Amino acid sequence: MAKQHIRTGNDGKKWIIIDRTKNGSRCRVPLLPVAKKILKRYKNYPTNTSKGLLLPVNSNQKKNAYLKEIADICGIKKNLSMHVARHTFATTITLTNGVPIETVSKVLGHSSLKTTQIYVRILDTKISQDFHTIMNKQD
Repeated sequence: MAKQHIRTGNDGKKWIIIDRTKNGSRCRVPLLPVAKKILKRYKNYPTNTSKGLLLPVNSNQKKNAYLKEIADICGIKKNLSMHVARHTFATTITLTNGVPIETVSKVLGHSSLKTTQIYVRILDTKISQDFHTIMNKQD
């Protein structure tokens, strides 16, 4: 991700705005506080400075190798990968916290909501929360 991908949105806040390589769709994601801290940490990283990047970039294969190493150190039996990380983000971080599936679909860069519905499994906890909201409205 390059410096030009961080832009100020209509809301006056910083956003990541990038066109996806796979399907050309534009992805817009608000820059969360923890992401700002990470970007600040790598601001003067030599490789980033020379290449005009915001973060040190590795190949997908190398990232997956690092994730496997982290899993081994932590005693995680699941085969971690960027795909698993993306799925976890979609389910655990967004859907479980009430982010609508349409928003998740846009953030993931899916051109069709059907793709997201297949990709993202709705967790039982999310279903329980949604129905709890309905039950409270009926009281």
